[in-house]
Amino acid sequence: MICSMTGFGRSEFIDDEKKIIIEMKSVNHRYLDVSVKLPRSISRFEPEIRKRLKLYAERGKIDVFVTYQNLKTSETVKYNKEIASEYMNYLKQIAEDFGLEEDYKPTVIARFPDVFSLEENYSAEDEEYTDIQKVFDEAGKNFMESRQKEGENLAKDLLDKMDEIEVLVNRIEELVPGIVEEYKEKLTAKVNDILELRDIDDARIVQEVIIYADKVAVDEELVRLRSHIQAVRDILGEDKAAGRKLDFIVQEMNREANTTLSKSDTKEVTDIGIELKTLIEKVREQVQNIE
Repeated sequence: MICSMTGFGRSEFIDDEKKIIIEMKSVNHRYLDVSVKLPRSISRFEPEIRKRLKLYAERGKIDVFVTYQNLKTSETVKYNKEIASEYMNYLKQIAEDFGLEEDYKPTVIARFPDVFSLEENYSAEDEEYTDIQKVFDEAGKNFMESRQKEGENLAKDLLDKMDEIEVLVNRIEELVPGIVEEYKEKLTAKVNDILELRDIDDARIVQEVIIYADKVAVDEELVRLRSHIQAVRDILGEDKAAGRKLDFIVQEMNREANTTLSKSDTKEVTDIGIELKTLIEKVREQVQNIE
């Protein structure tokens, strides 16, 4: 199943002893980039959390937020003397710079951030990871489901765009024979005008038409475009990560569209070629969202 790299999952657990809240959110990223934020009391579980996250995602920039509160322990106040000293030094510098009177009341310094902090006098035991893992798995399941749901919408949109691209390819394919025939008629008329003769060398005309037809031929490009369209459809039906494969195929589609446009010798084909490139660019943007 196709998964989006954008998703969100949350789970919560509370009993008489503890409260656990875990949230996951993700956005697009070329690789798997994980950030885990959790309380100091359970910080030693971070490696296990990072490892377990790989069960639910292979790509994306993912932020994991873990809240863990032991309801049987009380918090203690911690005084950070080093932070307070830094504040004092800067306050003295400000007083000297602007000629201000010194007024360093403890109650004023205490209001500054991080001078005082609350800390739990508690460290989680190994067996408590079992509860954390259960909450994590529930959040991970919700997270994965949200990415799958968004992935279904992306897949449907991409399939619709493949149909639109195929229509444009068909239109170009229908136009090419007429372009060559039109060139033959123009060339014949031009030679007649120059030579002012009714009879001209048909072999020469045929040779020039062949040269022109070869120059504007886009058969190979259209065949490859059809092949890429089918490849995208096949990949979207697979049950595994597909973002990188789709990204490569879309680059190849863009290459074929560029070549087709460069060979264009009529306004009608040029207009279709531009429309084709615009549509492929939209596909490229969507593919960036796929895991």
